[in-house]
Amino acid sequence: MRIIQCREIPEDNELRCQWNAIAMQMERPEVFYTCEWALAMQAAYGHVRKPLLMLGYEGETLVGVASLATDATEKAISFFSATTADYCDFVSLPQLRQEFVNAILAELKRNSMSSITLANLPADSSTVDALRRAPKNQWRHVFMRPAYICSQVQLGTGEQRLALRNALVAKKKIRRYLRAMEREGPISFVHLSSREQIEAAMPDFVNAHVARFVATGRTSSLETPERRCFLEELAKRFDGAGLVTLSQLRIQDRPVAWNLGFRFHKSWFWYQPTFDGRYEENSPGHCLLARIVIDACESEGMEVVDLGLGAEGYKERFGNSARQTLHVSVSDSWSRHVREVIRYRAASALKRSPKVEAAVRRVLGR
Repeated sequence: MRIIQCREIPEDNELRCQWNAIAMQMERPEVFYTCEWALAMQAAYGHVRKPLLMLGYEGETLVGVASLATDATEKAISFFSATTADYCDFVSLPQLRQEFVNAILAELKRNSMSSITLANLPADSSTVDALRRAPKNQWRHVFMRPAYICSQVQLGTGEQRLALRNALVAKKKIRRYLRAMEREGPISFVHLSSREQIEAAMPDFVNAHVARFVATGRTSSLETPERRCFLEELAKRFDGAGLVTLSQLRIQDRPVAWNLGFRFHKSWFWYQPTFDGRYEENSPGHCLLARIVIDACESEGMEVVDLGLGAEGYKERFGNSARQTLHVSVSDSWSRHVREVIRYRAASALKRSPKVEAAVRRVLGR
């Protein structure tokens, strides 16, 4: 397999079509694997993350894409979209994954890279076995540890789907929340999908997200211009596909809960939600998620509502299945490998003792 490197992701329509065709043949296609996602990353974060695109060819046919990034020293490698994508992977046909992974690792070795960090790699991807079976004369040490468990709502088929929908419609707590909000005016749910609609609604969404984080003593990712640019790029690049979806719960046409998500290949993704903190006691975000699941049940071809990264309690209550992700470290250095293992084991031990963990955090804080 021949590998071609690019220091930027070209705006090439033929490459985009070929890339996306391969992405759709992955074990589980995800919007994060598309060319549009990588181009949006480059437009928003290209000045802080250096893209390294590696294309695998058999003859003149594109058969694999590795969208990677280098650090400032150009010695360490990671997934280019690791900071924005809930799932990251090498994009190729499953039956070619081993050959493609071997070719990528060999190419990185020839480039004198010192380490590879692969975050948010799905545990059910064939890339996992490919990394384990990679030739040891390239990269001797591969360490995989659990990262996140992503809750999902599997919609089922036939009676299961209908039962899930009806259970949410009839749920007393949700009906009580909606009745309380209806005292201010009629309730409606909308799903905005055109670029113009999303851009017009973005200021309210951003303000609510920032205010919500300030109220809980945190910093919203939407305070950075790069994050806002990235979401706007996604809306622009996917315009006309109905893929980027800004869902809203409205009271008298005034939005009080939002989710910027994606409807892509049988999956509805709960990606970046927020709500107006003045309505917190009536859980408008909870009501909006319930409505998205209901609408997904009624959408032909939709199979799952993916709640993505994060261990929030409400996700576990909604979810009826889960998907594990891994954090993978690949290195040729024994000392680096040992440090990774010790760091993980120590962190795992601390989490089993909340008192000890709290004491360590206090010391580190000082």
